[in-house]
Amino acid sequence: MSRPTSLAASRRQFLLRQGCLLALGAAGALAARPAQAAPLRILHVASYRMDWVWNKEQFESFKEGLGVPDASYKVVELDAKHKDAARRSAAVREATTLIEQWKPDLVYTNDDYAQSEVTAKFLNSDIPFVYSGVNKEHADYGFDRARNVTGVLEREHFLGTLALLRAIRPMARPRLALVLDDDPTWVGVKARILKDLARRDDIDSVQWLQPKTFDDYKAQVTALQGKVDALGTLGIFRFTKPAGGFADYEEVSRWTVENSRLPDFSFWDTRVERGTLCSVTVSGLEQGRLAGRMARRILLDKVAPSAIAPEPTAKGRPMISLARARQLGLNIDSELLLDAKVLPRYIWEQ
Repeated sequence: MSRPTSLAASRRQFLLRQGCLLALGAAGALAARPAQAAPLRILHVASYRMDWVWNKEQFESFKEGLGVPDASYKVVELDAKHKDAARRSAAVREATTLIEQWKPDLVYTNDDYAQSEVTAKFLNSDIPFVYSGVNKEHADYGFDRARNVTGVLEREHFLGTLALLRAIRPMARPRLALVLDDDPTWVGVKARILKDLARRDDIDSVQWLQPKTFDDYKAQVTALQGKVDALGTLGIFRFTKPAGGFADYEEVSRWTVENSRLPDFSFWDTRVERGTLCSVTVSGLEQGRLAGRMARRILLDKVAPSAIAPEPTAKGRPMISLARARQLGLNIDSELLLDAKVLPRYIWEQ
């Protein structure tokens, strides 16, 4: 009986030695592992308000593209389409103070106002900036000379939208009217549309309207009835009202639906929701998602922002307001409807 007892004892001693070695190895591994890094700090500076779908889609899809669930976010709304100059300046100061004191790992800015008022103040700083929804050219803000800035350009699908409009309502040589407000965003939009038009010989004429007040807008659109074939409602945010402030763009859109018989188009899904007949939209989701992927390359893969070329999102989405089509007496081919996102009701009817 002595041999089995000796073997059992030897086995126990072997297992104890192995357990000690494993424990020592684990302890060494824990000691060698660096302390858990603090969550990434991301500051989002929005040119407009975060309750606007365009902004919400960009921000949420940015976080998806970044793919870092425990990142810490702060948001500053510049609200350039509603705040007066003094309150916009205060919001800009809030954003710049956060950048200087909170020192985020990256700043994500969207739309043009944030670029001119915030990003442009931090060119070649140590903090990387990624933008989306920008209408001007990358070089217009001096970003081509900055090592710390890249982003996603917003490029309207003008020719695609025009093709969709003509599929809905055939027009041989359409006469177009396009409406802009005084936001500098529209300077670049107009230039790109003119460039597209220069390559076409099937457009009869284009009128550019820039009303200052909501009453001016009403008068000019009323005067257009029967004189043009389609209306492009692009910049409709900064029409002043007699009581002060700007008419809300939903109010402008609803007035257009109720008082204009012109087939209308724009480039954003929120316009079709509010009664514009059609659009091949710029997707806020695609804009934000691509910006998030750029930020991931910068923060996780350690790629310099200047090594990531700015680019637009290519994917557009056809959208049609069936409610507006019915109101205008337009019968739309079923195959066209199958290929588009169709909105059967106006947003105020839902």
